[in-house]
Amino acid sequence: MADGDQLFARFGKQCPAGTVLFRERESGDTMYVLQSGRVRISKQGKDGEKTLALLGPGEFFGEMAILNNKPRTATAETVEDCKLLILDARTFEQMVVSNSEIAVRLIKKLARRLDAADNLIDILMHRDPKARVILGLSRAAELQGQRRDDGATVISMNRGELAHEVGLSADEVGAVLARLERLSIVERGEEGFVIPDLMRLHEFLEFLEMREKFGDA
Repeated sequence: MADGDQLFARFGKQCPAGTVLFRERESGDTMYVLQSGRVRISKQGKDGEKTLALLGPGEFFGEMAILNNKPRTATAETVEDCKLLILDARTFEQMVVSNSEIAVRLIKKLARRLDAADNLIDILMHRDPKARVILGLSRAAELQGQRRDDGATVISMNRGELAHEVGLSADEVGAVLARLERLSIVERGEEGFVIPDLMRLHEFLEFLEMREKFGDA
Protein backbone atom coordinates (compact mmCIF):
# COMPACT_ATOMS: atom_id res chain seq x y z
CA MET A 1 0.00 0.00 0.00
CA ALA A 2 1.40 3.43 -0.97
CA ASP A 3 2.13 6.07 1.66
CA GLY A 4 -0.83 8.16 0.50
CA ASP A 5 -3.18 5.17 0.78
CA GLN A 6 -1.86 4.38 4.25
CA LEU A 7 -2.46 7.97 5.38
CA PHE A 8 -5.99 7.92 3.97
CA ALA A 9 -6.73 4.59 5.64
CA ARG A 10 -5.72 6.10 9.01
CA PHE A 11 -6.89 9.69 8.73
CA GLY A 12 -9.00 9.92 5.57
CA LYS A 13 -12.63 10.82 5.07
CA GLN A 14 -14.80 11.27 1.98
CA CYS A 15 -17.25 14.18 2.11
CA PRO A 16 -19.96 14.95 -0.45
CA ALA A 17 -20.38 18.44 -1.90
CA GLY A 18 -22.11 20.82 0.53
CA THR A 19 -20.55 19.37 3.67
CA VAL A 20 -19.69 22.03 6.27
CA LEU A 21 -16.38 20.95 7.78
CA PHE A 22 -16.33 23.69 10.40
CA ARG A 23 -17.94 27.06 11.03
CA GLU A 24 -16.56 30.46 11.91
CA ARG A 25 -16.15 31.04 15.69
CA GLU A 26 -16.33 27.32 16.52
CA SER A 27 -13.56 25.80 18.59
CA GLY A 28 -11.42 23.36 16.67
CA ASP A 29 -8.88 20.65 17.40
CA THR A 30 -8.28 19.30 13.87
CA MET A 31 -6.87 20.50 10.56
CA TYR A 32 -7.49 19.22 7.04
CA VAL A 33 -5.42 18.22 4.01
CA LEU A 34 -7.38 18.22 0.75
CA GLN A 35 -6.54 15.25 -1.50
CA SER A 36 -9.25 15.72 -4.13
CA GLY A 37 -12.15 18.08 -4.80
CA ARG A 38 -12.53 21.73 -3.80
CA VAL A 39 -13.30 23.49 -0.52
CA ARG A 40 -14.67 27.00 -0.08
CA ILE A 41 -13.37 29.14 2.77
CA SER A 42 -15.76 31.95 3.68
CA LYS A 43 -16.38 34.55 6.36
CA GLN A 44 -19.52 36.34 7.49
CA GLY A 45 -19.47 40.10 6.94
CA LYS A 46 -21.86 43.03 7.13
CA ASP A 47 -23.05 42.35 3.59
CA GLY A 48 -23.41 38.61 4.04
CA GLU A 49 -21.08 35.69 3.48
CA LYS A 50 -17.84 36.46 1.69
CA THR A 51 -15.66 33.91 -0.10
CA LEU A 52 -12.04 34.15 1.00
CA ALA A 53 -10.59 31.30 -1.04
CA LEU A 54 -11.38 28.23 -3.10
CA LEU A 55 -8.89 25.49 -2.25
CA GLY A 56 -7.86 22.58 -4.46
CA PRO A 57 -5.96 19.30 -4.02
CA GLY A 58 -2.75 19.56 -2.01
CA GLU A 59 -3.93 22.53 0.07
CA PHE A 60 -4.28 22.32 3.84
CA PHE A 61 -6.48 24.46 6.07
CA GLY A 62 -7.80 24.79 9.60
CA GLU A 63 -4.31 24.60 11.06
CA MET A 64 -4.52 27.92 12.92
CA ALA A 65 -7.08 26.54 15.38
CA ILE A 66 -4.62 23.90 16.55
CA LEU A 67 -1.55 26.15 16.36
CA ASN A 68 -2.92 28.99 18.49
CA ASN A 69 -5.85 27.25 20.24
CA LYS A 70 -8.30 29.95 19.15
CA PRO A 71 -11.78 29.66 17.54
CA ARG A 72 -12.11 29.15 13.80
CA THR A 73 -11.73 32.41 11.90
CA ALA A 74 -13.74 31.24 8.87
CA THR A 75 -16.14 28.58 7.61
CA ALA A 76 -15.03 25.67 5.41
CA GLU A 77 -17.49 23.90 3.09
CA THR A 78 -16.93 21.38 0.31
CA VAL A 79 -18.10 22.58 -3.11
CA GLU A 80 -17.31 19.23 -4.75
CA ASP A 81 -17.08 15.67 -3.48
CA CYS A 82 -13.82 15.62 -1.51
CA LYS A 83 -11.26 13.26 -0.05
CA LEU A 84 -9.64 14.74 3.05
CA LEU A 85 -7.10 13.86 5.68
CA ILE A 86 -8.23 15.00 9.13
CA LEU A 87 -5.37 15.49 11.58
CA ASP A 88 -5.34 16.37 15.26
CA ALA A 89 -2.68 18.59 16.84
CA ARG A 90 -0.45 15.72 17.97
CA THR A 91 -0.47 13.99 14.59
CA PHE A 92 0.22 17.26 12.76
CA GLU A 93 3.10 18.09 15.09
CA GLN A 94 4.62 14.65 14.51
CA MET A 95 4.33 15.11 10.74
CA VAL A 96 6.01 18.53 10.87
CA VAL A 97 8.87 17.19 13.00
CA SER A 98 9.42 14.09 10.86
CA ASN A 99 8.76 15.58 7.41
CA SER A 100 10.66 18.71 6.38
CA GLU A 101 8.51 19.13 3.25
CA ILE A 102 5.39 19.62 5.39
CA ALA A 103 7.23 22.11 7.60
CA VAL A 104 8.40 24.12 4.57
CA ARG A 105 4.90 24.14 3.07
CA LEU A 106 3.49 25.44 6.35
CA ILE A 107 6.08 28.24 6.50
CA LYS A 108 5.35 29.19 2.88
CA LYS A 109 1.62 29.26 3.55
CA LEU A 110 2.01 31.52 6.58
CA ALA A 111 4.30 33.78 4.52
CA ARG A 112 1.60 34.02 1.81
CA ARG A 113 -0.91 35.02 4.47
CA LEU A 114 1.39 37.81 5.63
CA ASP A 115 1.80 38.97 2.03
CA ALA A 116 -1.97 38.95 1.57
CA ALA A 117 -2.42 41.07 4.71
CA ASP A 118 0.22 43.53 3.47
CA ASN A 119 -1.51 43.72 0.09
CA LEU A 120 -4.83 44.49 1.74
CA ILE A 121 -3.23 47.30 3.75
CA ASP A 122 -1.78 48.71 0.50
CA ILE A 123 -5.24 48.64 -1.07
CA LEU A 124 -6.89 50.44 1.84
CA MET A 125 -4.14 53.09 1.92
CA HIS A 126 -4.56 53.95 -1.78
CA ARG A 127 -6.43 57.21 -2.36
CA ASP A 128 -7.66 56.52 -5.89
CA PRO A 129 -10.89 54.45 -5.83
CA LYS A 130 -10.16 53.11 -9.32
CA ALA A 131 -6.82 51.74 -8.14
CA ARG A 132 -8.46 50.26 -5.04
CA VAL A 133 -10.99 48.35 -7.12
CA ILE A 134 -8.35 47.07 -9.55
CA LEU A 135 -6.06 46.02 -6.71
CA GLY A 136 -9.02 44.32 -5.01
CA LEU A 137 -9.86 42.41 -8.19
CA SER A 138 -6.22 41.45 -8.67
CA ARG A 139 -5.95 40.19 -5.09
CA ALA A 140 -9.20 38.21 -5.42
CA ALA A 141 -7.99 36.69 -8.69
CA GLU A 142 -4.80 35.52 -6.98
CA LEU A 143 -6.53 34.12 -3.89
CA GLN A 144 -9.68 32.56 -5.34
CA GLY A 145 -9.74 33.07 -9.11
CA GLN A 146 -10.65 30.11 -11.33
CA ARG A 147 -8.90 29.94 -14.71
CA ARG A 148 -11.12 29.05 -17.67
CA ASP A 149 -9.99 27.17 -20.78
CA ASP A 150 -10.07 30.43 -22.78
CA GLY A 151 -7.57 32.02 -20.38
CA ALA A 152 -10.09 34.24 -18.60
CA THR A 153 -10.20 34.34 -14.79
CA VAL A 154 -13.51 34.05 -12.94
CA ILE A 155 -13.86 35.60 -9.47
CA SER A 156 -16.82 34.42 -7.38
CA MET A 157 -17.56 37.78 -5.78
CA ASN A 158 -20.35 40.35 -6.03
CA ARG A 159 -20.15 44.14 -6.00
CA GLY A 160 -21.01 44.41 -2.31
CA GLU A 161 -18.29 41.95 -1.33
CA LEU A 162 -15.73 43.81 -3.42
CA ALA A 163 -16.81 47.13 -1.91
CA HIS A 164 -16.39 45.74 1.60
CA GLU A 165 -12.97 44.35 0.67
CA VAL A 166 -11.59 47.65 -0.63
CA GLY A 167 -13.31 50.00 1.83
CA LEU A 168 -15.53 51.82 -0.68
CA SER A 169 -19.26 52.22 -1.12
CA ALA A 170 -21.14 49.94 -3.51
CA ASP A 171 -21.89 52.97 -5.74
CA GLU A 172 -18.20 53.93 -5.93
CA VAL A 173 -17.26 50.38 -6.86
CA GLY A 174 -20.10 50.22 -9.38
CA ALA A 175 -18.86 53.35 -11.14
CA VAL A 176 -15.34 51.94 -11.47
CA LEU A 177 -16.63 48.57 -12.67
CA ALA A 178 -18.77 50.30 -15.30
CA ARG A 179 -15.65 52.00 -16.67
CA LEU A 180 -13.69 48.75 -16.65
CA GLU A 181 -16.55 47.05 -18.50
CA ARG A 182 -16.60 49.79 -21.16
CA LEU A 183 -12.88 49.16 -21.67
CA SER A 184 -13.52 45.37 -21.84
CA ILE A 185 -11.12 44.83 -18.95
CA VAL A 186 -13.78 43.27 -16.71
CA GLU A 187 -17.03 41.50 -17.57
CA ARG A 188 -19.98 40.49 -15.42
CA GLY A 189 -20.70 36.77 -15.40
CA GLU A 190 -23.24 34.50 -13.72
CA GLU A 191 -20.60 33.41 -11.19
CA GLY A 192 -19.24 36.90 -10.49
CA PHE A 193 -16.58 38.93 -12.29
CA VAL A 194 -14.76 37.71 -15.37
CA ILE A 195 -11.34 39.12 -16.25
CA PRO A 196 -10.54 38.15 -19.86
CA ASP A 197 -6.86 39.10 -19.54
CA LEU A 198 -5.20 39.73 -16.17
CA MET A 199 -2.28 41.45 -17.89
CA ARG A 200 -4.61 44.15 -19.24
CA LEU A 201 -5.94 44.73 -15.72
CA HIS A 202 -2.40 45.18 -14.39
CA GLU A 203 -1.42 47.43 -17.31
CA PHE A 204 -4.41 49.69 -16.65
CA LEU A 205 -3.38 49.97 -13.00
CA GLU A 206 0.13 50.95 -14.10
CA PHE A 207 -1.40 53.61 -16.36
CA LEU A 208 -3.43 55.02 -13.45
CA GLU A 209 -0.39 55.11 -11.17
CA MET A 210 1.69 56.86 -13.82
CA ARG A 211 -1.05 59.43 -14.38
CA GLU A 212 -1.33 60.04 -10.62
CA LYS A 213 2.44 60.49 -10.40
CA PHE A 214 2.83 62.88 -13.34
CA GLY A 215 -0.63 64.45 -13.46
CA ASP A 216 -3.58 64.04 -15.81
CA ALA A 217 -2.68 64.09 -19.47
